[in-house]
Amino acid sequence: MWRLPAKDTAIGLCQFHLMPVSSLAIACLLVFLAAVVRGFSGFGFTLLSISAVSILLPPATVVPAMWILDFIAGINLLPSIYRHVHWRAIALLVGASVVATPAGVYLLATVPAPWMRLALAILVLTSALLLLSGFQLKRMPRPSETIATGLAAGLLNGALGIGGPPIILFFLGSPIALEAGRASMIAAFLIMDLTGMPALFAFGLITLDTLKLIAICLPALALGVYVGSRLIGRWDPAKVRRILLLLLAVMAVAIGVQGTVGLIAP
Repeated sequence: MWRLPAKDTAIGLCQFHLMPVSSLAIACLLVFLAAVVRGFSGFGFTLLSISAVSILLPPATVVPAMWILDFIAGINLLPSIYRHVHWRAIALLVGASVVATPAGVYLLATVPAPWMRLALAILVLTSALLLLSGFQLKRMPRPSETIATGLAAGLLNGALGIGGPPIILFFLGSPIALEAGRASMIAAFLIMDLTGMPALFAFGLITLDTLKLIAICLPALALGVYVGSRLIGRWDPAKVRRILLLLLAVMAVAIGVQGTVGLIAP
């Protein structure tokens, strides 16, 4: 899905090798900030880190590196959140997501990505604003509703590589405790990263440069996740939920800007 033509890949690798230390330091800082958000909220690392670090390094190197770092972050957080995960909902969500991902890939091949990004942005922003207004479900979603959410996540993951928003809205809008919702989001993304990992190898995206970038950014990731996870227990749950929804709304706007730029760019 992300394979570049041979010429572009060679140029990208050359750019990575020639990248000054200062730029790599900036990349580590950006990863640290994205990891703080990940440790605090349970989501947002790949979108934030890929968008920011791709300004400095070739996307063919950045995307798989950030994906694997996100998986590592989930593994690191799993021992502390395992007992809070809503495993029944996770099984339905992830199972449906895996089933729907090929259909998302079909959309990737047939529907222009900018239109998909705009549709996603409108849906997520509307939902986030609705939840910010105080709306919340009185009960956990039914199995059919949970499966529908997983199908939506799989479609978006296959089409845009951004399957998180439906799952985030699912747990932030449900009546379960914030800690359980955050834990469940972390577990869901961890499993989705794991099931998507074979595609990275299938498309030849795990290169020496990918491994180098992972090694360089790994300390920043570990520190950022630690700092973010330490913040979660210090604030009022209602305030934390509001911050997470505002963060999701900002991410939706960023996705919408990407889609708009894609439509007007020559």
